[in-house]
Amino acid sequence: MDAYTGFAPVYDMFMDNIPYDKWAKNIRDLFEKYNMPMEIVCELGCGTGQMTRRLKAFGYDMIGIDVSYDMLMEAKEHEDSQGILYLCQDMRSFELYGTVGAVVSVCDSINYLRDANELLKVCSLANNYLDPKGLFIFDIKTEGYYRNLGVKTIAENRDEGSFIWENEYDEALRDNYYYLTIYEANDEGTYDRYEEEHLQHAFTVDEVKQAIAESGLQLLEVLDVSTMLPPTEDCDRLYFIAREVTK
Repeated sequence: MDAYTGFAPVYDMFMDNIPYDKWAKNIRDLFEKYNMPMEIVCELGCGTGQMTRRLKAFGYDMIGIDVSYDMLMEAKEHEDSQGILYLCQDMRSFELYGTVGAVVSVCDSINYLRDANELLKVCSLANNYLDPKGLFIFDIKTEGYYRNLGVKTIAENRDEGSFIWENEYDEALRDNYYYLTIYEANDEGTYDRYEEEHLQHAFTVDEVKQAIAESGLQLLEVLDVSTMLPPTEDCDRLYFIAREVTK
């Protein structure tokens, strides 16, 4: 089953608890802290463009990349998406027309990569398309987050639609499975039913650091997303901030 197809039209409705405004400000503050060299920013795994549009509002020229055509179509429907270049590409093999000042990826898009080799590919591509001293900033959900989530069922019901989210974490493989059943209201007064299966991988901090180093990027720091401070053992989500240093 393809991910984010049936879920795409209702994604923003059910994800309205995500602190996009705070995360966008975090990214902007990191750009300013490390003197991001240009105002062109590429977002990997942009989805419906929630972060892409917020960064555009800060004055950056935005490119949004996502593997889901349906999610990109949702993104393009927003009026404030005008001027954003959306590309339907896989982050493991993305191509740009030139270099950019920064590459970003949030909302645990990196966790959809299957293993350390795929992470190295993405880091290497980001390094290739960065301007001199450009930044690659991304977040990941931690091992602890998935371990605590474990086996759980989450359900939510609204007038516009409902979903059942069944979660299962394989601690040995560090793979987390989301089984989604979505009911979306249609024009006939009934509901369309969709099923999706999502797989995310829990990377260790050492795996991420190694991929960054092997790609030629320089790791600047690792931060707890919720506090913007050095991480502790119980962090759920981490930022990795890396810089291009070879051009």
